[in-house]
Amino acid sequence: MINTLKFYQDFPKEGIKFVDIIPLLQDKAVYKQLIDKLTQFTTAANVAAPEARGFLFASPLLLTSEKVQNIIPIRKSGKLPFNEGDLIEVRIEKEYGFDTLFYRRSDIAAGVAEGDVFEVTLFDDVLATGGTAEGVARSMESMRIVVDGKEYGVKIKEFIFLVEIEEIKGKERLEKIAPVTSLMTI
Repeated sequence: MINTLKFYQDFPKEGIKFVDIIPLLQDKAVYKQLIDKLTQFTTAANVAAPEARGFLFASPLLLTSEKVQNIIPIRKSGKLPFNEGDLIEVRIEKEYGFDTLFYRRSDIAAGVAEGDVFEVTLFDDVLATGGTAEGVARSMESMRIVVDGKEYGVKIKEFIFLVEIEEIKGKERLEKIAPVTSLMTI
């Protein structure tokens, strides 16, 4: 599978070696193998996935996993319609700058709680610095979700990535929050 990836030096800015996972979508057998592995490693009922590549791999889990019941989309500005008080903003630090992402409380509330907590698998395509995953995880874990008058917490149960860039050591940063699984390491 790792041979399927493409790499672009100095993209999106000088000094960054971009890992392109799109070729994983261009080989049916490889894609199926990845979805099967994700199904095997995902243990929470709720999966949070940043756009857009995260959606491409997390969404099939609704069909392949008996555990997964809900996908929580994490989007860029202007992509999620929302009601007053529903939209949560997360400012994140990436390896090539800052970004802002959003998710909705209602998307978590639409999921399945275990006892008094919504357990979430945070899935993303590439683990570099871990800034995106850490920012989203810390934000979600600070949430209180009210469903039918009952208050629930949110707990990141695990992080799963398609590819980890080992030398950047983002895994060490995230393991302080929850276990980290990477399907491929470069």
